[in-house]
Amino acid sequence: MTAKTGEFKGHKTMILSEEGTEDKYPFSFGLKKAKLILQHIDEIKKFVEENQ
Repeated sequence: MTAKTGEFKGHKTMILSEEGTEDKYPFSFGLKKAKLILQHIDEIKKFVEENQ
């Protein structure tokens, strides 16, 4: 997975994409959603483990 930073309407963003592919619509989010993800990281990990 590739992670890089970008900008949207003057706000910093993080952009995630599959390594070795050219994603047409990569996953991107700003600081507010990044904080939300961090608050719920354990639930996200559990979700991934249960649904692989």
